[in-house]
Amino acid sequence: MPRSTPHTPALPQSLYRADQVRALDRSAIEVHGIPGIELMNRAGSAAYALLHTRWPQIERLTVLAGLGNNGGDGYVIARLARADGMTATVLQIGNIDGVGGDAALALAAYREAGGPIEPFNALPAQPGVIVDALFGTGLDRPVTGPWAAAIAAVNASGVPVLAIDIPSGLQSDTGAVLGVAVRAAATISFIGLKQGLFTGAGPDQCGAVHFSDLGVPAPVYATQTPAACRIDWTLQSAHLQPRRPTANKGDFGHVLIIGGAPGMSGAARLAGEAALRAGAGLVTVATHPDHAALLNLTRPELMVGPVADPEALDALIERATVIAIGPGLGRADWSRRLWERARLSGKPLVVDADALNLLAESPATNPDWVLTPHPGEAGRLLGCGTAAVGADRFQAALEIERRYGGVVVLKGAGTLIQGEPQHPPAVCTDGNPGMATAGAGDVLTGVIAALLAQSRALGLDARQAAGLGVCLHAAAGDRAARDGERGLIAGDILAALRPVANRPAGRPSGVGEG
Repeated sequence: MPRSTPHTPALPQSLYRADQVRALDRSAIEVHGIPGIELMNRAGSAAYALLHTRWPQIERLTVLAGLGNNGGDGYVIARLARADGMTATVLQIGNIDGVGGDAALALAAYREAGGPIEPFNALPAQPGVIVDALFGTGLDRPVTGPWAAAIAAVNASGVPVLAIDIPSGLQSDTGAVLGVAVRAAATISFIGLKQGLFTGAGPDQCGAVHFSDLGVPAPVYATQTPAACRIDWTLQSAHLQPRRPTANKGDFGHVLIIGGAPGMSGAARLAGEAALRAGAGLVTVATHPDHAALLNLTRPELMVGPVADPEALDALIERATVIAIGPGLGRADWSRRLWERARLSGKPLVVDADALNLLAESPATNPDWVLTPHPGEAGRLLGCGTAAVGADRFQAALEIERRYGGVVVLKGAGTLIQGEPQHPPAVCTDGNPGMATAGAGDVLTGVIAALLAQSRALGLDARQAAGLGVCLHAAAGDRAARDGERGLIAGDILAALRPVANRPAGRPSGVGEG
């Protein structure tokens, strides 16, 4: 699982598309009487304050200004810097005669303060911190020409960059790179957080995301329904309150893991232990007879059922609350027969790995399953390439839900949770690139299955349980990465699940039944 966006605790949960943020902006100006230039000055001031917070020794600033309001924010920043005695250089990209509207007012104020403007040819030898004020949220086509050359120079400079509103070249609705995009150390977003900051390439390009609402009054936000919501463990952990002293294992569900073809038993083993560590009361692993007797030697708490043919699944399915199928399943005849038995079982399902590939070969719908594809598996479910999924992850998750039903967990940087279309998709902003390791997805499968098995006790529906599982898994990955991301393995995530899941403190005295 690639890097997720570092974020400050004050970030809102609501995420918007670019057209929605423009509507919020218009409402603030036209309905609530805040002049556009005032919002621009507030944006420049907020960005300038962040520059000093992140780089307190800053003495030199280079602003790359475009022709729109993003460039106007850059002029404000440069004016404030010069007023403080800093060295500030504005490099203009594009014909400055094309600057209009509020940006023209900000440009005039900068010139009146004696600020120089130079056309961009190259970055200064000592640019200090670079302010990316080239493009805002309106960009919808690949970056070319001098703009692309300027972005390439910025990325090659090795100099820290503050992106204004969004890194130039990043598509604000999808998180896709439009040819080339600025790779920022930090991004400050205004009025409404853009959903593309948090998924796809967004986390890689944005660095740490900061936010200012620019003092826009609360009634403005009532005019737009958020397009998505941001979730993280800080908020999701509230769902896992201390258990009652009288609790027993039957209260927390029985998870059946189906998988582990010959040579792939480890995947089913990881999913099974993850289900236990995420709080399932009972876990059974149905696996190939070749290794069934060995699978739980190091984790005797797992029950293991050797399954040579689909009929052997029936008794195990009958006892299960939730079935998770796919880890190490393979695509042999044995695998296909087990998949069909599970698919028709009538039990809630978590579908991962080769079970997703089998589903792609013979599409079906089910309102009671959670599908957990990575981008490659998502492409197979949709009959397209991985690049097409990455071009618009929100649309890909929505289309999978439309075709197959249930809840979709589209894994990757900024994992998406898509349920019924009437609910906005959720974007998890926890996690780190160390989690891009073999078996991490199998752990996630077990975690989601465990929380789905406990959903009645927790008061959650399937979509909420999946979101909680994604955040728990990501937070465990972040805890495991305290000693470094490189070399992190799935077992490290497993080890972190229990302390992370018990972060809500205050368990009453007494113990439940074993």
